Amino acid sequence: MDSAPFHNDLAEGPELVQSYWRRSKDGLRLRVVHWPAEKARGTILLFTGRTEYAEKYGHFASDLTKAGYSLICIDWRGQGLSDRVAEDVRLGHVETFDDYQTDAAELVSAARELGCPEPWFMIGHSMGGCIGLRSLIEGLPVEKAIFSAPMWGINLHPLVRPLPFFLPQIMRVFGQGKRIAPGTRLENYIVDTPFSENMLTTDVAYYDYLASHALAVPEFAVGGPSIDWVGYAAQETKRLAALPRPKMPILTFLGGDEKIVSVPAIHDMHRNWPSAELRIVDGARHEIMMESGPARSRFLTEGLEFLQSG
Repeated sequence: MDSAPFHNDLAEGPELVQSYWRRSKDGLRLRVVHWPAEKARGTILLFTGRTEYAEKYGHFASDLTKAGYSLICIDWRGQGLSDRVAEDVRLGHVETFDDYQTDAAELVSAARELGCPEPWFMIGHSMGGCIGLRSLIEGLPVEKAIFSAPMWGINLHPLVRPLPFFLPQIMRVFGQGKRIAPGTRLENYIVDTPFSENMLTTDVAYYDYLASHALAVPEFAVGGPSIDWVGYAAQETKRLAALPRPKMPILTFLGGDEKIVSVPAIHDMHRNWPSAELRIVDGARHEIMMESGPARSRFLTEGLEFLQSG
């Protein structure tokens, strides 16, 4: 694998970090980032959310490597330093949601090539929780999985919930599927939204940390999704709700003040999932791993206890 750039001055993570380019089977250049741990007790495959990138998890990587876990993630196509599939680099877009599984396969392949220590585990945040659940169903080789505010449904007003199931198909007929989705904007949310109005975190220091990334590296400042992306996401979450649940141990964290993903969809998913447990983190918003001290500490403490339990 060829080496790829990594902005550790922005990430503020472990000094030991490896960054590589991978070529997907459909020809896109994707970035994989690996934080090794000395005498690792296992490896965590991190499935990041929409618009995210490896540097965003620098602090989290420090916590996990200190706890004895190697961490590896990929910049999904269309975000981070990976190749775009839309002309406007600010637009969140994929040609089909199945393409994320192509990227996930590259992550697994890279982990094997790097000799990442077993056992393997998965942590999936937001959109990464959607991609990760599909990967688990299709045989992702991990022993346990943790979800953080997983996107198993999009938080929409009841009056517009049907729109993602027919508007994208209509717009696609007229070649307009790559237009920005209604109600969203091409400007990056964190750069364009004051802290007082944000739905991501109650921690101003973390919000400023993320804003500094978007301002320093233009590729990190992805904006809203395309109409096609919203349609594909809605179809994927509907399919996942109807599929058999993975039988491995699952732990899901959900902020008590969640407003980005569908809270009812997460509760519904857990109603018929014997191996899964849902825990509500009071006062937390969408970014539980980047929340104020108590919420973030709870995620780390209980998450590590879960991974280490028999």
